[in-house]
Amino acid sequence: MKKFSQFLSEATTAVQQAARMGLVSDGHGGWYDKKGEFVAKTEKGQLKFYNKRQRIGRQDPAQTDKEKRLSQTSYETEPAQQEPAPQQQEPAAEKPEMVPPEVEKTKGTLTIAFGRFNPPTTGHEKLLDTVASSSDDSDYIIVPSRSQDKKKNPLDPDTKVSVMRQMYPKHSEKIVNDPANRTIFDVLKKAHMDGYAGVRIIGGGDRVKEYERLSNDYNGKLYQFDNVEVRSAGERDPDAEGTEGMSASKQRKAAAEGDFKTFRKGVPASMNDKQAKELYNTLRSAMNIKEGWNLWEIAPKFDWKNLRENYIQEKIFKMGQLVENVNTGLIGKIIRRGTNYLICVTEDNIMFKSWIKDVVETKNYQEVPLKNLKKLVATASNKLTNVSGVPADQRLVGTDAHRKYVETMVPGSTWGKQFINKYRKK
Repeated sequence: MKKFSQFLSEATTAVQQAARMGLVSDGHGGWYDKKGEFVAKTEKGQLKFYNKRQRIGRQDPAQTDKEKRLSQTSYETEPAQQEPAPQQQEPAAEKPEMVPPEVEKTKGTLTIAFGRFNPPTTGHEKLLDTVASSSDDSDYIIVPSRSQDKKKNPLDPDTKVSVMRQMYPKHSEKIVNDPANRTIFDVLKKAHMDGYAGVRIIGGGDRVKEYERLSNDYNGKLYQFDNVEVRSAGERDPDAEGTEGMSASKQRKAAAEGDFKTFRKGVPASMNDKQAKELYNTLRSAMNIKEGWNLWEIAPKFDWKNLRENYIQEKIFKMGQLVENVNTGLIGKIIRRGTNYLICVTEDNIMFKSWIKDVVETKNYQEVPLKNLKKLVATASNKLTNVSGVPADQRLVGTDAHRKYVETMVPGSTWGKQFINKYRKK
């Protein structure tokens, strides 16, 4: 049996080694870099490094130069650990494996812009121009999301695409209207199947990190590209005049307040006053202004205080509820509520984190009064959502069935528990 002093010495060595490299522990022997990427775990008192694109139970892809520099860092004075024998490797069932279909790469790099454009503005025109100028041989696409609700996303996808093609005539042929492109992952998977060797994603400065993390995390799992690049279309200044300060939030706010003069400033010159007025009226009708509105719902960046107040009081974004990230299109069930963010899991086992300003409640979820919960537990035919094949009693927060259901949505129940514990209040 290993002595406690020996165990302590080995643990200290691993911790010191990780500290020199700037790695963060999950409290269970795993180590993550500053981007939240799993890179190593403690074995026999040393850090054992892993290929970031490892495929459990199969041959790993060759390490990139960046990965080699990480695992062969000058900080590491101890000899590298040998790979375990096949019988010592973790079983493949521990984490479900995602492998994209093999497709011959016959094309170069596709440049992509994925966004809400609800409504499209002069600020979006700058984004589209950046996408075009950043592309290789004008090989680019503009993909409006399919998100729609009366508050943050009032225009339906068909109306939105029609308006965009009218607003931005030089990009009209590149604007895609495809119901299959619901999330940024749908767009990337299609690019993979179309034979592109690489992708270049263009987004606002406030979304670059989110796109960079998600798109790279699933490269080699949902799709396979030789290179995934994310570029910023520039930072926005909400207080600036003109194009630099224009946003869809300002346009929705102007429409709600009945301020056509301000709204007109955000509509490109390619549309005349009559067309701009039609868009203004369409937006107001879609937002159902006559029924009343709250600024924190239609443009949360302008009323952050009330948004957070409603969140803290649990009037919105409750545990177990389905929400949609408006930047990526991902829909997931809330499994943790942070101070001003949510951690969610999709039905495809994709876990994502969103700021509360970037999510909307999906219409698939129906509010259930507390007095009806017991009845619903006994009646499996009642459904909280229209997600296929999930009994109602597995959708009730606080029940063992719900806990087991959420665990099945996380890659490996043990891993899932560790993830949740990682963010537990201390």
